[in-house]
Amino acid sequence: MKFTKKSHSCIVLEKDGRRLVVDPGMFSEEDATAGADAILITHEHPDHFDEARLRAALEAGPGTEVWTLKSVADQLSAAFPGRVHTVGHGDTFTAAGFDVQVHGELHAVIHPDIPRITNVGYLIEGGGVFHPGDALTVPDHPVETLMLPVMAPWNKISEVIDYVREVKPRRAYDIHDALLTDLARPIYDRQVGALGGAEHLRLTPGASAEV
Repeated sequence: MKFTKKSHSCIVLEKDGRRLVVDPGMFSEEDATAGADAILITHEHPDHFDEARLRAALEAGPGTEVWTLKSVADQLSAAFPGRVHTVGHGDTFTAAGFDVQVHGELHAVIHPDIPRITNVGYLIEGGGVFHPGDALTVPDHPVETLMLPVMAPWNKISEVIDYVREVKPRRAYDIHDALLTDLARPIYDRQVGALGGAEHLRLTPGASAEV
């Protein structure tokens, strides 16, 4: 698969001429969904789900389909019948030729006073890539490439390191990094890279790699 990093938590995967996009939210590029055959959304927070942008993508691409949890699907399905699919933990499906398994149920705790919303992660191509959304979900399947949420209101660096250790991927690429300043990036590189137990990598938005 070809993996392209977009800003924040958005990624694009390409295989056999098909294009799968995950979490094109408000911090990602305007063209993040361009040419998408399928779009996966992990949860309803606007940095992962931009309703106006997603509606525009579905209108621009009549063959584009979306897989997501109920809280997001309910906002789209009436306008795009048959093209928005509701999924939950344990489900498996094929999107744009990619095999996908759904793992996880709840967003990480931001604060005890803030109610938790639903969140799902997507294990793609038999563990080739795992995107957890806003949770530190550990799938019951080996992971080759972990999309690692490095900076969020709901995590700290020790939890990020322990998450890499628990998942045990071959490599981890930074996502959820729009809030991380350039000044802090070397600290995360040093600590996660030295202590996580996996190759720790970062792509600038728009850059690609094979996974």
